[in-house]
Amino acid sequence: MALIWAGTDIGKTHHHCVVLGAEGERLLSRRVLNDEPELLALLADVLAIDEDVVWAVDVADGMAALWINVLLNHGQHLVYIPGLAVNRASAGYRGMGKTDAKDATVIADQARMRRDLTVLRPDSEHAVELQVLTGRRADLNADRTRRINRLRGQLTGIFPALERVLDLGNVGPLVLLTGYQTPAALRRTGVKRLETWLRNRKVRGAEDLAAAALEAAERQHTAVTGEKVIAQVIHTLAKEVMSLNEQIAEIDKLIGARFREHDLAEVISSMPGIGPLLGAEFLAATAGDMSRFGTADRLASLAGVAPVPRDSGNVSGNLHRPRRYHRGLQRVFYTSALISIRNCDASRRFYERKRAEGKRHTQAVLALARRRVNVLWALIRDERCYQSNLPVTTAA
Repeated sequence: MALIWAGTDIGKTHHHCVVLGAEGERLLSRRVLNDEPELLALLADVLAIDEDVVWAVDVADGMAALWINVLLNHGQHLVYIPGLAVNRASAGYRGMGKTDAKDATVIADQARMRRDLTVLRPDSEHAVELQVLTGRRADLNADRTRRINRLRGQLTGIFPALERVLDLGNVGPLVLLTGYQTPAALRRTGVKRLETWLRNRKVRGAEDLAAAALEAAERQHTAVTGEKVIAQVIHTLAKEVMSLNEQIAEIDKLIGARFREHDLAEVISSMPGIGPLLGAEFLAATAGDMSRFGTADRLASLAGVAPVPRDSGNVSGNLHRPRRYHRGLQRVFYTSALISIRNCDASRRFYERKRAEGKRHTQAVLALARRRVNVLWALIRDERCYQSNLPVTTAA
């Protein structure tokens, strides 16, 4: 058991560290710059008090990355307590104010009293690269969704008939909007010239797209006020969405290549419904180290696919989805479960059985996702690939 506990309230430019003794007495309180020389000096001063120390932080990445790596590189025992838990625990301490020193004290005291906190360990270079790449892809995908929504709003403002017939998730409609945004421009071009224009830009289904666009143009002969400027904005937004599509395609190739180089890639991708992208997101969230979680149940709880009880008084057996979970992991298991229903007989039978029991679609998919956590856990533990049809052995 540790003799002292050091809690650090993480900040962008400065951290605040408080060290508590076995009885909760404050031994040190210091505000330090988020810079390596300052952090090394703090580490030395705390170890001078006692070398048997447990460190605790309320942020596990980003602005805490340097401090976490300094501690782990020096072989320190480091635990993580979520910021929400710190915020709620603060209400039980004296004083209504909020300061960095108080937060650091709460972090250290919680680490002193609790034995269920997550222990932070060094991530492999591979896992960190996948975290960066999948995070970048999520940002690009969010930017694309935002621009597509903005593009739909602008197009609806001047040409609602065209917005209804275009699927802006495909390349062809985006190419069309880079050249034509108003009904008058489409009518002047005509269906044949528009079809040729699209074919020259290698748009698939150019004939159907041109016909649909001209049909929409014939339904509107009114020019909306501000049409010219809005058309320019539509042109720019369509170009930006196409550029984001290209960036996402490039980063998908990088993610796929890095995922396939991982030792567990073959095992993880053998699971029905998990491809390079979802597999990379799984490794980014877990580093492929199941010992961090202890059991498959804890992994399922972190992924948000294990129901939690909410009993009170005479109400018992009341199960709900958890409020706190890793959304990236939930996306991996939920999305892969949806995919597996279409291409895996065992998953489809399980889903249909749950539906027959009266569960809604979402509940049935979550139940399937929960079961898949156990399967993937066992595959990684045994380092073997998934087999849909196991060989039948007969007794001699």
